[in-house]
Amino acid sequence: MGRMSEGTVSSVSSSWRRIDAWLAAHAPADLAMLNPPATAEALEFAQQVLGIRLPDELKESLKCHDGLSGWSSMLPESSPLSASGIAEHWQICMETASDNGGFVVQPWEDEPWWHPLWIPWGVSADGNAHIIDLRPESDHGRLGWAGHGGGGDFSDAWPSLAAYLGDVSEALYFGCGVRGEYPYLTSDGQLWWDLGEDCRSLNGEPLVPAPVGLG
Repeated sequence: MGRMSEGTVSSVSSSWRRIDAWLAAHAPADLAMLNPPATAEALEFAQQVLGIRLPDELKESLKCHDGLSGWSSMLPESSPLSASGIAEHWQICMETASDNGGFVVQPWEDEPWWHPLWIPWGVSADGNAHIIDLRPESDHGRLGWAGHGGGGDFSDAWPSLAAYLGDVSEALYFGCGVRGEYPYLTSDGQLWWDLGEDCRSLNGEPLVPAPVGLG
């Protein structure tokens, strides 16, 4: 599997195939946490709840894996949600924003707390939503954050879900980082991402640099 040329973005499904192959070789417990593809019924239910069509890249991802069976650190920054998890998280944020004026941009913020066209594709360890921005006036399809406090944050947005997953697969196959986070294996053989290339422990347990590629 060769490295992508500069400026080229792999498709969502091709990046997932590379990630899956790497996990099978080096972190099978993480691979086992990835759910099978989402059913057509699950995708349609999510779209009915949201009232819009899911973006093509997100549908492509869900057709590879319908999220995870539990939270995992196999991807940097966020853990992918299932189709039903996306619908549930979106509903909760819509209800919370409706009850607390969260759709209004506060004078000290650049973004509202929540917007109906923000689609949560994953969540971080502290519960922040990794969101796909579908507003027509924005950089359509970019990935940003919507957290518990303050407005949405696109200050360091990924241009797309495909770009994010492509960078993850590149890091696993060529030993590079993903915006300063590097892949490691924990003492129980699970994938973990941490800042810097010289991390050696996590909560007192050893970390080792993740193997590069499938060898």
